[in-house]
Amino acid sequence: MAQPLLLIAAGGTGGHMFPAQALAEVLLARGWRVKLSTDERGARYAGGFPDAVKVERVASATFARGGVAARLLVPFRIAGGMLGALWSQWRDRPAVVVGFGGYPSIPALSAAWLLRRPRMIHEQNGVLGRVNQLFAPRVDHVACGTWPTQLPEGVTGQPTGNPVRATVLERAAAPYIPPGDYPMSRVVIGGSQGARILSDVVPAAVAMLPEGIRRHLRVAHQARLEDVSRVEQAYDAAGIMAEVAPFFADIPRRFSEAQLVVSRAGASSIADISVIGRPSILVPLAIAIRDEQTANARGLVDAGAAILIPENLLDAGSLARHMAAVLENPEAAETMAANALAEGKPDATARLVALVEDLAGDHA
Repeated sequence: MAQPLLLIAAGGTGGHMFPAQALAEVLLARGWRVKLSTDERGARYAGGFPDAVKVERVASATFARGGVAARLLVPFRIAGGMLGALWSQWRDRPAVVVGFGGYPSIPALSAAWLLRRPRMIHEQNGVLGRVNQLFAPRVDHVACGTWPTQLPEGVTGQPTGNPVRATVLERAAAPYIPPGDYPMSRVVIGGSQGARILSDVVPAAVAMLPEGIRRHLRVAHQARLEDVSRVEQAYDAAGIMAEVAPFFADIPRRFSEAQLVVSRAGASSIADISVIGRPSILVPLAIAIRDEQTANARGLVDAGAAILIPENLLDAGSLARHMAAVLENPEAAETMAANALAEGKPDATARLVALVEDLAGDHA
């Protein structure tokens, strides 16, 4: 019997690519063939996919970048990509097509709709992105990484959760050590966008903490490269032992050892925090067009696992008060950690796989 083909369509960001990669890895192990349909930019982010995944580059574009001339060409580039995707799917018919968002997913999903192939989308955030908004009424399943997700009228979502890396799963439900009179760890994660405000505010907030907390505190702070030096100086002036870097490769370990996480509310960060189970203070990215990070944070906040501070209300004094409220109350911190863990979905990849296999079986 021929191996079924999974065609993954995804854009060029980690938020789109990571759950796509997790799905690809599991279905390859189950005997499927897997292709990734993306554009040239997306292909640069596909290095983590297994070698067995064939990458098909399609023409695509976005209205969000470039000048007037470039934007006028967008429909023509997408149309060219759709023709290429139609030809590809006609020659090698996929059992299921799964879109993970981003403009590069338009050609493959459009071709699947025209050819009536089984198809679904996965949305990482609590608000659908533009492309997933377009296709949500035109697919068989809408898998939701964040629940609840705002969906178009008449569309039903399947709450699957967001897949997390294997290194996160290794730390899933790691025992939480509540804050106390001993060395305590705090992790600050700004994400790839808008991390500067955390670099501006967090060191000043730490300096305002009671001395009983500060003398035990250790900080790992992710900052933009251009901010690293001044953030280091700010922590040093406050007498805080801090490690500051643009990127930490061992975030799962750092989360598992932390008493508190201060973070943006990106879908992947929320998934990692909840699967490991840690108290957090979340500062959603204010420039997000659909305010999706506030929607992402809502589950943890409503569960009593996180404190949300809107960016326009973030200052050193308010952040210091919230940090102290967690670090001076071990029982409350333990409760927050347990509540976060209860919100985690370590089986998110398995849930996605089940939807794909059910869809393939229904159309076999």
